[in-house]
Amino acid sequence: MIDLDQALGVHPQMVQFRLDRASVLSSNIANVDTPNYKSVDVSFNAVLTGIGTSKTWQVDSQMLYRIPVQRTRDGNTVELEAEQARFAKNVMDYHQSLAFCSQRLTA
Repeated sequence: MIDLDQALGVHPQMVQFRLDRASVLSSNIANVDTPNYKSVDVSFNAVLTGIGTSKTWQVDSQMLYRIPVQRTRDGNTVELEAEQARFAKNVMDYHQSLAFCSQRLTA
């Protein structure tokens, strides 16, 4: 019988991390026109460190505010193009982690 923890390693947690990050990034994109909205992201390094010590993590405790390259007059720190690029990369990373898990389970 296959030991799933050994076969999959941290990849199931990474799939969940990518889902959680997609939610955070999409919230940033949705609030691009909200005055005083502060763009946030999840620290990959903090989450990866947390995965090493336990099977779960709290996304809220790993949130970081992003400092914008250019400030807006209304106090919003979302940079739409940058958020869209991060979201697209996160989607690719999600699919890569999911494909790895799928491959390990079918091999």
